[in-house]
Amino acid sequence: MAVSGARNLAELLEASARLHPDAIAVVAPDLSQLTYRQLNDRADRVAAYLIARGVAPGDRVGFCLPKGLASVSILFGAMKARAAYVPVDWQGPAARNRSILADCGVALLFVGDGREDVLKEFGAAAPRNGSVAEAIAHAPLDAGANETLAHARDGKDLAYILYTSGSTGVPNGVMLTHANALVFVDWCSETFKPTSADRFSSHAPFHFDLSVLDLYVSLKHGAMLCLIGEELGKDPKSLTKWIAQQKITLWYSTPSVLALLTEFNAIERHDLSSLRIVNFASEVFPVAPLRRLTRLVPNASYFNLYGPTETNVCTFAQIPLPVADDRTRPYPIGALCSHCEGRVADARNNLAKRGQEGLLWIAGPSLFQGYWNRPDVNAALFVEDHGRRWYNTGDVVRDDPRDGLIFVGRRDRMVKRRGYRIELGEIEAALQRNPELREAAVVALEDGEASVTIRAHVSGKHDARLSIVALKRWCAGALPASMSPDLFVFHDALPRTSTDKVDYQALRKHGTKA
Repeated sequence: MAVSGARNLAELLEASARLHPDAIAVVAPDLSQLTYRQLNDRADRVAAYLIARGVAPGDRVGFCLPKGLASVSILFGAMKARAAYVPVDWQGPAARNRSILADCGVALLFVGDGREDVLKEFGAAAPRNGSVAEAIAHAPLDAGANETLAHARDGKDLAYILYTSGSTGVPNGVMLTHANALVFVDWCSETFKPTSADRFSSHAPFHFDLSVLDLYVSLKHGAMLCLIGEELGKDPKSLTKWIAQQKITLWYSTPSVLALLTEFNAIERHDLSSLRIVNFASEVFPVAPLRRLTRLVPNASYFNLYGPTETNVCTFAQIPLPVADDRTRPYPIGALCSHCEGRVADARNNLAKRGQEGLLWIAGPSLFQGYWNRPDVNAALFVEDHGRRWYNTGDVVRDDPRDGLIFVGRRDRMVKRRGYRIELGEIEAALQRNPELREAAVVALEDGEASVTIRAHVSGKHDARLSIVALKRWCAGALPASMSPDLFVFHDALPRTSTDKVDYQALRKHGTKA
Protein backbone atom coordinates (compact mmCIF):
# COMPACT_ATOMS: atom_id res chain seq x y z
CA MET A 1 0.00 0.00 0.00
CA ALA A 2 1.47 3.36 -1.05
CA VAL A 3 1.11 6.89 0.27
CA SER A 4 -0.71 9.48 -1.86
CA GLY A 5 -1.79 13.08 -1.59
CA ALA A 6 1.23 14.27 0.38
CA ARG A 7 2.09 17.98 0.58
CA ASN A 8 5.46 17.52 2.24
CA LEU A 9 8.04 14.77 1.64
CA ALA A 10 8.05 14.05 5.38
CA GLU A 11 4.42 12.97 5.07
CA LEU A 12 5.59 9.97 3.02
CA LEU A 13 7.54 8.81 6.05
CA GLU A 14 4.72 9.60 8.46
CA ALA A 15 2.16 7.63 6.45
CA SER A 16 4.46 4.63 6.04
CA ALA A 17 5.16 4.72 9.78
CA ARG A 18 1.42 4.29 10.32
CA LEU A 19 1.05 1.57 7.68
CA HIS A 20 4.30 -0.33 8.27
CA PRO A 21 5.50 0.67 11.78
CA ASP A 22 7.68 -2.39 12.38
CA ALA A 23 9.06 -2.82 8.86
CA ILE A 24 12.72 -1.92 8.32
CA ALA A 25 12.91 1.52 6.73
CA VAL A 26 16.66 2.15 6.47
CA VAL A 27 19.76 -0.02 6.74
CA ALA A 28 23.01 1.90 7.33
CA PRO A 29 26.41 1.04 5.82
CA ASP A 30 27.38 -0.56 9.15
CA LEU A 31 24.15 -2.65 8.92
CA SER A 32 22.47 -0.85 11.84
CA GLN A 33 18.84 -0.18 11.00
CA LEU A 34 15.67 1.67 11.90
CA THR A 35 12.05 0.65 11.54
CA TYR A 36 9.58 3.13 10.11
CA ARG A 37 8.30 3.92 13.61
CA GLN A 38 11.85 4.52 14.89
CA LEU A 39 12.87 6.69 11.94
CA ASN A 40 9.74 8.81 12.21
CA ASP A 41 10.30 9.26 15.94
CA ARG A 42 13.91 10.32 15.38
CA ALA A 43 12.83 12.81 12.73
CA ASP A 44 10.26 14.24 15.18
CA ARG A 45 13.01 14.65 17.76
CA VAL A 46 15.22 16.46 15.27
CA ALA A 47 12.34 18.77 14.32
CA ALA A 48 11.74 19.60 17.98
CA TYR A 49 15.44 20.31 18.47
CA LEU A 50 15.54 22.63 15.45
CA ILE A 51 12.48 24.58 16.55
CA ALA A 52 13.86 24.90 20.09
CA ARG A 53 17.06 26.34 18.58
CA GLY A 54 15.07 28.97 16.68
CA VAL A 55 14.89 27.39 13.21
CA ALA A 56 11.80 28.79 11.49
CA PRO A 57 9.85 27.72 8.39
CA GLY A 58 11.81 28.64 5.28
CA ASP A 59 15.20 28.50 7.05
CA ARG A 60 17.98 26.31 5.71
CA VAL A 61 19.50 23.49 7.74
CA GLY A 62 22.88 22.27 6.55
CA PHE A 63 24.68 19.02 7.24
CA CYS A 64 28.13 17.65 6.51
CA LEU A 65 27.80 14.04 7.60
CA PRO A 66 28.55 10.59 6.24
CA LYS A 67 25.60 8.74 4.83
CA GLY A 68 23.86 6.99 7.72
CA LEU A 69 20.87 6.87 10.03
CA ALA A 70 21.72 10.28 11.49
CA SER A 71 21.77 12.10 8.15
CA VAL A 72 18.46 10.51 7.09
CA SER A 73 16.89 11.51 10.42
CA ILE A 74 18.16 15.08 10.06
CA LEU A 75 16.88 15.68 6.54
CA PHE A 76 13.41 14.41 7.48
CA GLY A 77 13.49 16.39 10.72
CA ALA A 78 14.36 19.56 8.82
CA MET A 79 11.39 19.07 6.51
CA LYS A 80 9.07 18.32 9.43
CA ALA A 81 10.11 21.72 10.84
CA ARG A 82 9.26 23.22 7.42
CA ALA A 83 12.91 24.07 6.81
CA ALA A 84 14.92 23.12 3.72
CA TYR A 85 17.91 20.83 4.07
CA VAL A 86 21.24 21.63 2.40
CA PRO A 87 23.62 18.66 2.23
CA VAL A 88 27.28 19.15 1.38
CA ASP A 89 29.91 16.64 0.39
CA TRP A 90 31.13 14.82 3.50
CA GLN A 91 34.52 14.23 1.86
CA GLY A 92 34.65 17.48 -0.11
CA PRO A 93 37.01 20.44 0.29
CA ALA A 94 36.24 22.49 3.38
CA ALA A 95 36.47 25.80 1.51
CA ARG A 96 33.90 24.74 -1.06
CA ASN A 97 31.54 23.43 1.62
CA ARG A 98 31.88 26.68 3.59
CA SER A 99 31.11 28.73 0.49
CA ILE A 100 27.94 26.72 -0.14
CA LEU A 101 26.70 26.95 3.43
CA ALA A 102 27.46 30.67 3.60
CA ASP A 103 25.83 31.32 0.23
CA CYS A 104 22.43 30.02 1.31
CA GLY A 105 22.75 31.29 4.88
CA VAL A 106 22.10 28.10 6.79
CA ALA A 107 20.52 28.77 10.17
CA LEU A 108 21.93 25.64 11.78
CA LEU A 109 24.62 23.19 10.71
CA PHE A 110 25.27 19.58 11.69
CA VAL A 111 28.92 18.56 11.24
CA GLY A 112 30.26 15.08 11.80
CA ASP A 113 33.40 14.24 13.75
CA GLY A 114 36.53 15.05 11.79
CA ARG A 115 34.97 17.81 9.68
CA GLU A 116 35.23 20.70 12.10
CA ASP A 117 37.22 22.46 9.35
CA VAL A 118 33.90 23.22 7.66
CA LEU A 119 33.03 25.55 10.55
CA LYS A 120 36.17 27.68 10.36
CA GLU A 121 36.34 31.16 8.86
CA PHE A 122 32.61 31.83 8.80
CA GLY A 123 33.15 34.96 10.88
CA ALA A 124 30.05 36.93 11.87
CA ALA A 125 27.92 34.91 9.46
CA ALA A 126 28.67 31.62 11.24
CA PRO A 127 25.63 29.34 11.54
CA ARG A 128 24.69 27.82 14.86
CA ASN A 129 26.26 24.37 15.07
CA GLY A 130 23.98 21.49 16.01
CA SER A 131 24.86 18.32 17.88
CA VAL A 132 23.60 15.19 16.16
CA ALA A 133 23.40 13.33 19.46
CA GLU A 134 21.41 16.13 21.12
CA ALA A 135 19.02 16.43 18.21
CA ILE A 136 18.19 12.73 18.17
CA ALA A 137 17.93 12.46 21.97
CA HIS A 138 15.65 15.50 22.29
CA ALA A 139 12.11 14.88 23.50
CA PRO A 140 9.60 14.42 20.65
CA LEU A 141 7.21 17.18 19.72
CA ASP A 142 3.97 17.09 21.62
CA ALA A 143 0.82 16.29 19.70
CA GLY A 144 -0.30 19.91 19.57
CA ALA A 145 2.95 21.16 18.06
CA ASN A 146 2.95 18.33 15.55
CA GLU A 147 -0.60 19.13 14.53
CA THR A 148 0.18 22.84 14.12
CA LEU A 149 3.21 22.17 11.92
CA ALA A 150 1.37 19.60 9.81
CA HIS A 151 -1.59 21.91 9.28
CA ALA A 152 0.68 24.71 8.05
CA ARG A 153 2.58 22.59 5.51
CA ASP A 154 2.55 23.80 1.93
CA GLY A 155 3.82 22.11 -1.21
CA LYS A 156 5.37 25.44 -2.22
CA ASP A 157 7.79 25.29 0.72
CA LEU A 158 11.41 24.64 -0.20
CA ALA A 159 12.31 21.02 0.55
CA TYR A 160 16.03 21.09 -0.21
CA ILE A 161 18.76 23.00 -2.03
CA LEU A 162 21.29 20.95 -4.00
CA TYR A 163 24.42 22.70 -5.21
CA THR A 164 25.80 21.94 -8.67
CA SER A 165 29.06 23.22 -10.10
CA GLY A 166 27.77 24.14 -13.55
CA SER A 167 30.05 24.80 -16.49
CA THR A 168 31.97 27.58 -14.71
CA GLY A 169 32.81 25.58 -11.60
CA VAL A 170 31.01 28.08 -9.34
CA PRO A 171 28.42 26.27 -7.17
CA ASN A 172 24.79 27.18 -7.84
CA GLY A 173 22.05 26.25 -5.37
CA VAL A 174 19.14 24.50 -7.11
CA MET A 175 15.96 25.28 -5.15
CA LEU A 176 13.32 22.54 -5.20
CA THR A 177 9.99 22.55 -3.41
CA HIS A 178 8.09 19.63 -1.96
CA ALA A 179 5.66 19.86 -4.90
CA ASN A 180 8.57 19.70 -7.38
CA ALA A 181 9.87 16.52 -5.77
CA LEU A 182 6.53 14.83 -5.11
CA VAL A 183 5.41 14.93 -8.73
CA PHE A 184 8.63 13.12 -9.66
CA VAL A 185 8.16 10.59 -6.87
CA ASP A 186 4.63 9.89 -8.11
CA TRP A 187 5.94 9.38 -11.65
CA CYS A 188 8.47 6.85 -10.35
CA SER A 189 5.66 5.00 -8.58
CA GLU A 190 3.68 4.73 -11.80
CA THR A 191 6.69 3.69 -13.87
CA PHE A 192 8.57 1.25 -11.64
CA LYS A 193 5.65 -0.17 -9.60
CA PRO A 194 7.53 -0.47 -6.30
CA THR A 195 6.06 -2.38 -3.34
CA SER A 196 6.87 -2.82 0.33
CA ALA A 197 8.81 -5.97 -0.60
CA ASP A 198 11.38 -3.99 -2.62
CA ARG A 199 14.90 -3.21 -1.47
CA PHE A 200 16.30 0.04 -2.86
CA SER A 201 19.99 0.81 -3.13
CA SER A 202 21.17 4.26 -2.10
CA HIS A 203 24.45 4.73 -3.95
CA ALA A 204 24.25 8.47 -4.62
CA PRO A 205 25.35 10.88 -1.87
CA PHE A 206 22.57 13.05 -0.49
CA HIS A 207 23.96 16.19 -2.19
CA PHE A 208 23.40 14.50 -5.58
CA ASP A 209 19.93 14.58 -7.15
CA LEU A 210 19.91 10.82 -7.81
CA SER A 211 19.34 10.43 -4.06
CA VAL A 212 15.81 11.84 -4.41
CA LEU A 213 14.51 8.69 -6.10
CA ASP A 214 16.27 6.40 -3.62
CA LEU A 215 15.05 8.17 -0.50
CA TYR A 216 11.48 9.10 -1.22
CA VAL A 217 10.21 6.44 -3.61
CA SER A 218 11.36 3.69 -1.25
CA LEU A 219 9.86 5.30 1.85
CA LYS A 220 6.62 6.16 0.07
CA HIS A 221 6.00 2.45 -0.50
CA GLY A 222 7.17 1.09 2.84
CA ALA A 223 10.17 -0.53 1.16
CA MET A 224 13.68 -0.95 2.56
CA LEU A 225 16.39 1.62 1.76
CA CYS A 226 19.94 0.23 1.92
CA LEU A 227 22.57 2.95 2.28
CA ILE A 228 25.93 2.48 0.58
CA GLY A 229 28.94 4.09 2.24
CA GLU A 230 31.51 6.09 0.32
CA GLU A 231 34.24 3.44 0.37
CA LEU A 232 32.00 0.53 -0.57
CA GLY A 233 30.50 2.58 -3.40
CA LYS A 234 33.91 2.82 -5.06
CA ASP A 235 34.87 -0.85 -4.71
CA PRO A 236 33.27 -2.87 -7.53
CA LYS A 237 34.18 -6.30 -6.14
CA SER A 238 32.77 -5.61 -2.68
CA LEU A 239 29.81 -3.69 -4.09
CA THR A 240 28.71 -6.60 -6.27
CA LYS A 241 28.85 -8.91 -3.25
CA TRP A 242 26.83 -6.37 -1.24
CA ILE A 243 24.08 -6.20 -3.90
CA ALA A 244 23.77 -9.98 -3.76
CA GLN A 245 23.78 -10.15 0.05
CA GLN A 246 21.23 -7.35 0.45
CA LYS A 247 19.07 -8.79 -2.34
CA ILE A 248 18.67 -5.35 -3.92
CA THR A 249 15.71 -5.11 -6.29
CA LEU A 250 15.92 -1.47 -7.48
CA TRP A 251 19.30 0.03 -8.35
CA TYR A 252 20.11 3.60 -9.40
CA SER A 253 23.54 5.07 -10.15
CA THR A 254 25.70 6.64 -12.81
CA PRO A 255 26.71 4.41 -15.75
CA SER A 256 30.38 4.54 -14.70
CA VAL A 257 29.58 2.62 -11.50
CA LEU A 258 27.63 -0.02 -13.40
CA ALA A 259 30.38 -0.32 -16.00
CA LEU A 260 32.91 -1.04 -13.24
CA LEU A 261 30.70 -3.84 -11.92
CA THR A 262 31.12 -5.69 -15.22
CA GLU A 263 34.90 -5.88 -14.79
CA PHE A 264 37.04 -8.16 -12.62
CA ASN A 265 34.56 -11.04 -13.12
CA ALA A 266 32.74 -9.75 -10.04
CA ILE A 267 29.19 -10.33 -11.25
CA GLU A 268 29.93 -13.90 -12.34
CA ARG A 269 30.81 -14.79 -8.73
CA HIS A 270 27.57 -13.50 -7.20
CA ASP A 271 23.85 -13.98 -7.66
CA LEU A 272 22.25 -10.68 -8.72
CA SER A 273 18.97 -12.25 -9.83
CA SER A 274 17.08 -10.16 -7.24
CA LEU A 275 17.56 -7.04 -9.42
CA ARG A 276 14.36 -6.22 -11.27
CA ILE A 277 15.00 -2.54 -12.11
CA VAL A 278 18.40 -1.05 -13.03
CA ASN A 279 18.26 2.72 -13.54
CA PHE A 280 21.16 4.85 -14.71
CA ALA A 281 21.51 8.58 -15.28
CA SER A 282 23.78 11.62 -15.32
CA GLU A 283 26.07 10.63 -18.21
CA VAL A 284 26.10 8.61 -21.43
CA PHE A 285 26.36 4.83 -20.94
CA PRO A 286 28.76 3.46 -23.60
CA VAL A 287 27.13 0.52 -25.36
CA ALA A 288 29.89 -2.06 -24.81
CA PRO A 289 29.71 -2.14 -20.98
CA LEU A 290 25.91 -1.80 -21.10
CA ARG A 291 25.76 -4.86 -23.36
CA ARG A 292 27.99 -6.80 -20.95
CA LEU A 293 25.85 -5.81 -17.97
CA THR A 294 22.55 -6.80 -19.58
CA ARG A 295 23.98 -10.20 -20.50
CA LEU A 296 25.34 -10.79 -17.01
CA VAL A 297 22.06 -9.68 -15.38
CA PRO A 298 19.51 -10.57 -18.07
CA ASN A 299 16.27 -10.59 -16.06
CA ALA A 300 16.28 -6.96 -14.97
CA SER A 301 14.63 -4.07 -16.81
CA TYR A 302 17.02 -1.25 -17.70
CA PHE A 303 16.07 2.43 -17.85
CA ASN A 304 18.05 5.39 -19.12
CA LEU A 305 16.86 8.34 -17.02
CA TYR A 306 17.79 11.80 -18.21
CA GLY A 307 17.48 15.20 -16.59
CA PRO A 308 19.56 17.87 -14.90
CA THR A 309 19.21 18.54 -11.17
CA GLU A 310 16.98 21.48 -12.12
CA THR A 311 14.25 19.15 -13.45
CA ASN A 312 15.19 15.86 -11.84
CA VAL A 313 14.27 13.19 -14.41
CA CYS A 314 12.41 14.68 -17.36
CA THR A 315 12.86 11.99 -20.08
CA PHE A 316 13.35 8.25 -19.94
CA ALA A 317 13.90 5.27 -22.21
CA GLN A 318 13.66 1.58 -21.42
CA ILE A 319 16.55 -0.30 -23.04
CA PRO A 320 15.27 -2.96 -25.47
CA LEU A 321 16.93 -6.30 -24.80
CA PRO A 322 19.03 -7.99 -25.96
CA VAL A 323 21.51 -5.27 -26.95
CA ALA A 324 22.57 -6.10 -30.49
CA ASP A 325 26.16 -7.18 -31.10
CA ASP A 326 26.65 -4.59 -33.83
CA ARG A 327 25.21 -1.63 -31.95
CA THR A 328 27.74 1.11 -31.20
CA ARG A 329 25.55 4.20 -30.73
CA PRO A 330 24.42 5.03 -27.18
CA TYR A 331 20.71 4.66 -26.56
CA PRO A 332 18.41 7.70 -26.79
CA ILE A 333 17.11 9.57 -23.77
CA GLY A 334 13.67 8.76 -25.13
CA ALA A 335 10.27 10.18 -24.26
CA LEU A 336 9.20 12.97 -21.95
CA CYS A 337 7.97 11.95 -18.52
CA SER A 338 4.22 12.39 -18.12
CA HIS A 339 4.64 15.40 -15.81
CA CYS A 340 6.98 17.27 -18.17
CA GLU A 341 6.63 19.32 -21.32
CA GLY A 342 9.53 19.76 -23.67
CA ARG A 343 10.52 21.45 -26.87
CA VAL A 344 13.60 21.59 -29.05
CA ALA A 345 14.59 25.11 -30.05
CA ASP A 346 17.51 27.25 -31.11
CA ALA A 347 19.29 29.72 -28.82
CA ARG A 348 16.58 32.31 -29.61
CA ASN A 349 13.87 29.82 -28.66
CA ASN A 350 12.62 29.30 -32.21
CA LEU A 351 11.28 25.76 -32.54
CA ALA A 352 13.48 23.34 -34.46
CA LYS A 353 12.02 21.09 -37.13
CA ARG A 354 11.63 17.39 -36.37
CA GLY A 355 14.99 15.71 -36.72
CA GLN A 356 17.00 18.93 -36.40
CA GLU A 357 19.36 19.59 -33.53
CA GLY A 358 18.46 22.18 -30.93
CA LEU A 359 18.48 23.04 -27.25
CA LEU A 360 16.12 21.12 -25.00
CA TRP A 361 13.72 23.30 -23.00
CA ILE A 362 11.61 21.83 -20.20
CA ALA A 363 8.45 23.03 -18.44
CA GLY A 364 6.22 21.41 -15.87
CA PRO A 365 5.58 20.98 -12.14
CA SER A 366 8.93 19.31 -11.40
CA LEU A 367 10.87 22.35 -12.66
CA PHE A 368 12.99 24.00 -9.96
CA GLN A 369 12.26 27.45 -8.58
CA GLY A 370 15.58 28.93 -9.66
CA TYR A 371 19.10 29.21 -8.29
CA TRP A 372 19.53 30.57 -4.79
CA ASN A 373 20.63 34.21 -4.90
CA ARG A 374 21.40 34.13 -8.66
CA PRO A 375 18.85 36.50 -10.26
CA ASP A 376 21.07 37.21 -13.27
CA VAL A 377 21.54 33.51 -14.05
CA ASN A 378 17.84 32.81 -13.53
CA ALA A 379 16.86 35.59 -15.93
CA ALA A 380 19.07 34.10 -18.63
CA LEU A 381 17.77 30.53 -18.31
CA PHE A 382 13.99 30.97 -17.99
CA VAL A 383 11.45 32.08 -20.56
CA GLU A 384 7.76 32.77 -19.88
CA ASP A 385 5.44 31.58 -22.64
CA HIS A 386 1.63 31.45 -22.31
CA GLY A 387 1.82 31.21 -18.55
CA ARG A 388 4.47 28.48 -18.49
CA ARG A 389 8.05 28.76 -17.24
CA TRP A 390 10.46 27.14 -19.66
CA TYR A 391 13.98 26.21 -18.62
CA ASN A 392 16.90 25.96 -21.03
CA THR A 393 18.78 22.78 -20.05
CA GLY A 394 21.80 23.68 -22.20
CA ASP A 395 21.69 20.17 -23.69
CA VAL A 396 21.62 19.75 -27.46
CA VAL A 397 19.21 17.05 -28.62
CA ARG A 398 17.51 15.80 -31.75
CA ASP A 399 13.88 14.62 -31.83
CA ASP A 400 13.85 11.41 -33.85
CA PRO A 401 10.47 10.12 -35.12
CA ARG A 402 11.31 6.55 -34.08
CA ASP A 403 13.60 6.82 -31.03
CA GLY A 404 12.35 10.02 -29.45
CA LEU A 405 14.89 12.45 -28.04
CA ILE A 406 18.54 11.71 -28.81
CA PHE A 407 21.22 13.38 -26.72
CA VAL A 408 23.79 15.09 -28.95
CA GLY A 409 25.90 16.92 -26.37
CA ARG A 410 26.25 19.95 -24.19
CA ARG A 411 26.11 23.41 -25.69
CA ASP A 412 29.05 24.35 -23.47
CA ARG A 413 31.04 21.35 -24.76
CA MET A 414 30.87 22.36 -28.41
CA VAL A 415 33.93 24.06 -29.84
CA LYS A 416 35.11 25.25 -33.21
CA ARG A 417 38.45 24.26 -34.66
CA ARG A 418 39.66 25.06 -38.16
CA GLY A 419 36.16 26.17 -39.03
CA TYR A 420 34.53 22.89 -37.94
CA ARG A 421 32.02 22.62 -35.13
CA ILE A 422 33.15 19.82 -32.84
CA GLU A 423 31.17 18.10 -30.09
CA LEU A 424 33.68 16.81 -27.55
CA GLY A 425 31.25 14.10 -26.51
CA GLU A 426 31.44 12.59 -29.99
CA ILE A 427 35.21 12.21 -29.63
CA GLU A 428 34.69 10.60 -26.24
CA ALA A 429 32.16 8.18 -27.69
CA ALA A 430 34.62 7.14 -30.41
CA LEU A 431 37.36 6.52 -27.85
CA GLN A 432 35.02 4.61 -25.56
CA ARG A 433 34.38 2.13 -28.36
CA ASN A 434 38.05 1.13 -28.23
CA PRO A 435 38.03 -2.32 -26.57
CA GLU A 436 41.32 -1.60 -24.77
CA LEU A 437 40.04 1.50 -22.99
CA ARG A 438 38.05 1.57 -19.77
CA GLU A 439 37.11 5.24 -19.98
CA ALA A 440 37.88 8.39 -21.88
CA ALA A 441 37.22 12.10 -21.43
CA VAL A 442 38.07 14.99 -23.71
CA VAL A 443 38.71 18.65 -22.94
CA ALA A 444 39.37 21.62 -25.23
CA LEU A 445 41.93 24.23 -24.23
CA GLU A 446 42.50 27.62 -25.82
CA ASP A 447 45.93 27.62 -27.44
CA GLY A 448 46.40 31.39 -27.67
CA GLU A 449 46.00 31.51 -31.43
CA ALA A 450 42.20 31.87 -31.66
CA SER A 451 41.92 28.10 -31.80
CA VAL A 452 41.75 25.17 -29.40
CA THR A 453 43.86 22.18 -28.51
CA ILE A 454 41.88 18.98 -27.97
CA ARG A 455 43.27 16.77 -25.23
CA ALA A 456 42.05 13.23 -24.57
CA HIS A 457 42.40 11.66 -21.11
CA VAL A 458 42.18 7.86 -21.11
CA SER A 459 42.58 4.86 -18.83
CA GLY A 460 43.19 1.33 -20.07
CA LYS A 461 41.45 -1.85 -19.04
CA HIS A 462 43.27 -4.08 -16.58
CA ASP A 463 46.17 -1.60 -16.41
CA ALA A 464 46.71 -1.75 -20.18
CA ARG A 465 48.50 1.24 -21.65
CA LEU A 466 48.05 1.90 -25.33
CA SER A 467 50.69 3.71 -27.31
CA ILE A 468 49.92 7.14 -28.69
CA VAL A 469 50.45 5.74 -32.17
CA ALA A 470 47.78 3.09 -31.56
CA LEU A 471 45.33 5.65 -30.22
CA LYS A 472 45.90 8.00 -33.16
CA ARG A 473 45.39 5.09 -35.53
CA TRP A 474 42.10 4.25 -33.78
CA CYS A 475 40.91 7.86 -34.02
CA ALA A 476 41.86 8.03 -37.70
CA GLY A 477 39.49 5.14 -38.36
CA ALA A 478 36.67 6.48 -36.19
CA LEU A 479 36.74 10.28 -36.58
CA PRO A 480 37.33 12.91 -39.24
CA ALA A 481 40.79 14.43 -39.10
CA SER A 482 39.42 17.71 -37.72
CA MET A 483 38.20 15.90 -34.58
CA SER A 484 41.26 13.82 -33.79
CA PRO A 485 42.80 14.74 -30.39
CA ASP A 486 46.07 16.64 -30.39
CA LEU A 487 47.30 15.15 -27.13
CA PHE A 488 46.69 12.01 -25.08
CA VAL A 489 47.13 11.79 -21.32
CA PHE A 490 47.12 8.41 -19.59
CA HIS A 491 45.57 7.78 -16.15
CA ASP A 492 45.10 4.77 -13.90
CA ALA A 493 41.56 6.10 -13.45
CA LEU A 494 39.96 9.36 -14.46
CA PRO A 495 39.28 11.86 -11.66
CA ARG A 496 35.66 11.99 -10.60
CA THR A 497 33.52 14.34 -8.59
CA SER A 498 31.72 13.27 -5.44
CA THR A 499 28.70 12.49 -7.62
CA ASP A 500 30.65 10.03 -9.80
CA LYS A 501 30.81 12.32 -12.81
CA VAL A 502 34.06 12.87 -14.68
CA ASP A 503 35.79 15.87 -13.09
CA TYR A 504 36.39 18.01 -16.17
CA GLN A 505 37.62 20.92 -14.07
CA ALA A 506 40.46 18.73 -12.74
CA LEU A 507 41.25 17.47 -16.24
CA ARG A 508 41.52 21.01 -17.60
CA LYS A 509 44.09 21.79 -14.91
CA HIS A 510 46.05 18.60 -15.60
CA GLY A 511 49.53 18.86 -17.11
CA THR A 512 49.75 18.42 -20.87
CA LYS A 513 52.73 16.06 -20.91
CA ALA A 514 51.68 12.76 -22.54
